Amino acid sequence: MPGEHYDVIIVGSGPGGGTMAWRLAQTGKRILLIERGDYLLREPRNWDSQAVIVDGYYQAKETWYSSDGSSFHPGLHYYVGGNSKFYGSVLFRLREKDFAEIRHQDGIAPAWPVGYDEFEPYYQAAEELFHVHGLRGEDPTEPWSNKPYAHPPVSHEPRIQELFDNLKQAGHHPFHLPVGVRLVEKDGRAVSTSPCIKCESFDGFPCPTNGKSDAQTMVVDPALRDCPNLTLLTRTYIERLVTDAAGRTVTGVVGTRDGDPFEASADIVVVACGALSSALLLLRSASDRHPNGLANGSDQVGRNYMRHNNSTVLAISKTPNPTRFQKTLGLNDFYFGDPDPKDGWDFPLGHIQMVGKSDGAQIHGEGLPGFLQWFPNKPFDWIAKHSVDFWLTSEDIPLAQNRIYYRDGKVHLDLTETNVEAHKRLRHKLQEICAFTDIHPHLFDRSLYLGKNVPIGGTAHQAGTLRFGDDPANSVLDRNCKAHELDNLYVTDASFFPSIGAVNPTLTIIANALRVADHLVQRMGARDEIAPPRLFDHTEPREPVPA
Repeated sequence: MPGEHYDVIIVGSGPGGGTMAWRLAQTGKRILLIERGDYLLREPRNWDSQAVIVDGYYQAKETWYSSDGSSFHPGLHYYVGGNSKFYGSVLFRLREKDFAEIRHQDGIAPAWPVGYDEFEPYYQAAEELFHVHGLRGEDPTEPWSNKPYAHPPVSHEPRIQELFDNLKQAGHHPFHLPVGVRLVEKDGRAVSTSPCIKCESFDGFPCPTNGKSDAQTMVVDPALRDCPNLTLLTRTYIERLVTDAAGRTVTGVVGTRDGDPFEASADIVVVACGALSSALLLLRSASDRHPNGLANGSDQVGRNYMRHNNSTVLAISKTPNPTRFQKTLGLNDFYFGDPDPKDGWDFPLGHIQMVGKSDGAQIHGEGLPGFLQWFPNKPFDWIAKHSVDFWLTSEDIPLAQNRIYYRDGKVHLDLTETNVEAHKRLRHKLQEICAFTDIHPHLFDRSLYLGKNVPIGGTAHQAGTLRFGDDPANSVLDRNCKAHELDNLYVTDASFFPSIGAVNPTLTIIANALRVADHLVQRMGARDEIAPPRLFDHTEPREPVPA
């Protein structure tokens, strides 16, 4: 096919694609990294709560449709670095048991074809690559590891430290969240040379100081600077993947760049657009040999969609909470079950962590009538100064009918919620915790943080649409994340997840990209010719420029 030829084309520059590009570029092979968006503009608006959280200024301006025919806007961001530009940068390993089959009230979370032992060294490498700050040994559910975190945990601010101490005194096991951040602190404060300044606009916001460990900052920019064999094309939308006449090999990609036709070919193609967009790309790539979509002989492309049962809730502290960087505390005491036998519950509940601090603009934007009931005479700013904010995550079950697909040229996303009762019980556990930690036990939902039209519009933890497995009849990818039906097509975003656990998925995406990259290095018979790119200093006068 026409267009330039590369050894590897990677579609998508988020944690899965960007990490893959960083690793493969060290071989000296010709690598093309494609991003449909552009670099996110560093501007004061990056820290504007009204613009980012309430108005969704940076979200993709797309309209999708649910199974009942209603429309919604998905919480997607098209920029170099993908959705990681806006993520909370909490980077968990899945628990070791998450790789095995787990029984829930509403069904089974299936086992993975690859166990934790194979992932462990890649988890360690991913933590070091993305500067994860944490402390081993506090969380009784954490999986085994051979090394400590390379960076110390982010310190709690006084009100969160008080909450931490209260939880420990009550017999709970709070822990420091594993946070990917470019932070150097002393006595709880960021030092003058630290890229991260421990501000209140970290979680859910882009970081104009490049202090957050997003994919652009940690892997894409360093690789572009140090590896001349890596090319980044921005503003390039891939419409479809093209195969040879036999339908067994992807020969290249076809799309548009700045509205003009674009084509390129490669020996290997890696798709990492995000679980939803990657499935859509394969569906758009239907051909005579693949009439239902590329790699879709099992009819599993787009199915088994998972996104966690997520809730962001706000509680009111009885004393002011002046915390700025609130995302430092987690609790997994209910991850695999309810420790209270009186509750008669034999299934997992999930994970609790702190989330970004509310401010007056966010609370006003929520328009929460519940506040008026319990605090009728308090202004939004008073509520914000007393807010303590939590993120609750419960596992959802992969169902074949939970799927993304095209109908009449429009994107449809079908979602049947599972494990709702477990999530309600987890919320009740948090209410009980609030009661003995000097916090009012009234929890108010913060729906804007997850995106409007939650749950279907909340796509922050999208996973599972191209799951991997050993049986081509019920999976799309093999254990190396290569499509069963194609010789050279790989996927390295969260599409490959057969189950999702109840912790943030991004570290697993990064670790898997490193795992699959090692497989590709071996497949190509390559060896490293370029030293691992060092972290880019964004104060340098010359920033990386895409082609």
